[in-house]
Amino acid sequence: MPCDLMLIAYDGSENARRAVEYAGRFLAANRAVVLTAWEPMVRQAARLSGLSGVVQPEWMTDDEIEDVALVDARNINAEGVRLAKLAGLNAEPRTAECTTTIWNAIVEVADELNVDIIVAGTRGATGIRALLHSSVADAVLKHCHRPVLMVPPGREPAAKQA
Repeated sequence: MPCDLMLIAYDGSENARRAVEYAGRFLAANRAVVLTAWEPMVRQAARLSGLSGVVQPEWMTDDEIEDVALVDARNINAEGVRLAKLAGLNAEPRTAECTTTIWNAIVEVADELNVDIIVAGTRGATGIRALLHSSVADAVLKHCHRPVLMVPPGREPAAKQA
């Protein structure tokens, strides 16, 4: 029996594409919302200049000009929806502006829509690398109260011996 609604976190990465493929292969849902979270360029620039220790300039915004990060997020999201439909899912697009973190945006949309399951790809980092770069999927798993299908990256092809 299919669930009513699944949320697929999609950022355009190979791991996200793999997660869409597995969602189509192993899950059935009446609706699948493909979510791409994005952060406005002004906020990205302010965060990066703050990290570098540079004094942050006065950021000017023009409401007439569409944020390039939103345009990019919509393009990435359209790709995710296309892949989800190819995987046999009844997919629809959704973008969400990040006000804090990517994982928080995913959890907030999942709560707003009251989804039955969240699907996300992981980088599969371990050891020190995992400590230095925490996974969005790991944070979603730790902070939401819903089932999460975490799809690990595929194996690297074995190197051919000469």
